[in-house]
Amino acid sequence: MSLSGKTAVITGSNSGIGLGVAVELAKAGADIVLNSFTDRDEDHALAESIARTHGINARYIKADMSQADDCRSLIKQAGKCDILVNNAGIQHVCPIDEFPIDKWDAIIAINMNSAFHTTAVALPMMRNAGWGRVVNIASAHGLTASPFKAAYVAAKHGVVGMTKTVALETAEQPITANAICPGYVLTPLVEAQIPDTMREYDMSREDVIKNVMLTRQPSKEFATVEQIGGTVVFLCSDAAAQITGTTISVDGGWTAL
Repeated sequence: MSLSGKTAVITGSNSGIGLGVAVELAKAGADIVLNSFTDRDEDHALAESIARTHGINARYIKADMSQADDCRSLIKQAGKCDILVNNAGIQHVCPIDEFPIDKWDAIIAINMNSAFHTTAVALPMMRNAGWGRVVNIASAHGLTASPFKAAYVAAKHGVVGMTKTVALETAEQPITANAICPGYVLTPLVEAQIPDTMREYDMSREDVIKNVMLTRQPSKEFATVEQIGGTVVFLCSDAAAQITGTTISVDGGWTAL
């Protein structure tokens, strides 16, 4: 399908899942707004490279997703937002009775509150355009839980609940809202963790991936950023026009257990 003429804003998209989503949307013809909290030459060069490779318009806008005003300003600066992908996120692992308050506040702000602020500004644009897609990148942890991840689990469950509310508020309009719930995705950040984990457990790369990192993922394979991006593109298609208010798990069977 072609998303030519549509503009997609993807938060947290200068690497990892967000970048993978941006590339797949660009391949489908959408204009792209990349985002992160940095403002480096390479951030802007990345947008220029995507534009040149896929023949679309792309730009990079700095905005700190922990700050409400920045979240709202991002959408306003984009000027147009037909497709909103709320992807920005951080993680901290710690027992709840020892969880640092500043880490809790940051995770809730970036992983959940940012999606509220961007969506609140984007929805009027979508209504005026007569079409829109909100895709929230939640997590398997938006449907289940793990110990020591209280803030992340709480935030992702919140994102799933907010997704349902947005879907109901837009149900009679040509706007949909859905959440994608990935399991472990092979991103540069995850890839960088493998050597240290190999040394920690004195295991081979294959054993670390299968028996440590993917212990809860029955397929024993990582999802890829391309697969997450492809799922976003599908949710933007006419075939998905009646898919709204739900979650799509891309988790190798994690939540089937």
